[in-house]
Amino acid sequence: MAATRARWNRVLLKLSGAALAGKAERGVDLDRVRQIALGVKEAADVGAQVAVVIGGGNIVRGGEAAAVGMDRASADYAGMLATTINGLALQDALEKLGLETRVQSAIRMDEVCEPFIRRRTMRHLEQGRIVILTGGTGNPFFTTDTAAALRAAEIGVEAILKATNVNGVYDKDPHKCADAVMFDRLDYNEVLDRRLKVMDLTAFTMSMENNIPIVVFNIDEPNAVRRIMMGEKIGTYVGRLTDEA
Repeated sequence: MAATRARWNRVLLKLSGAALAGKAERGVDLDRVRQIALGVKEAADVGAQVAVVIGGGNIVRGGEAAAVGMDRASADYAGMLATTINGLALQDALEKLGLETRVQSAIRMDEVCEPFIRRRTMRHLEQGRIVILTGGTGNPFFTTDTAAALRAAEIGVEAILKATNVNGVYDKDPHKCADAVMFDRLDYNEVLDRRLKVMDLTAFTMSMENNIPIVVFNIDEPNAVRRIMMGEKIGTYVGRLTDEA
């Protein structure tokens, strides 16, 4: 029998900056942003409280800028500012769909968004607002994966939905290896033992320690967010398999 209620009450959707660029790979493709906004709306439509953490790699990648000579801390701060640009673009698309939103940043930019304040974030979620969390952790040398895991733990989400450009977690890179095999479910320890790439190690360890499952899925899969929220097996579920419903 099909589920009649959302699997989780509060989730965090992790988006890469590259997802907003579409095929261009750089910049913000507004048509692509609208498509992503529809996916976010799917989770809200089934009654879930939704937070979003968004990357900035379509504008600035701190690691890449540092590799060509930019000071690493400065490069990372530039990347954090890029995440807020993306957050504002997503906010606009969501509000055009009739959703109430807030953009919050770990770096204060009072003229364009709110500062991240944990209890305020949770209150917005309880009021049915989509909260877009930008600015990474507010510190250099941390990825937006780590920001996602940190915020997920802070605001008490029940799952992280990690949108990617592949269908799930594979035993090897599916773009390079035709014989790559995708996993339907993985235990945290199995990910570590196999050294599989789900999130960076800091982010993954934080998720594991706080028992926050991660669903890795293809953002281009039709109605993926809604289907995941309603319990359909899409992508790869990573967590304590003994706890999985």
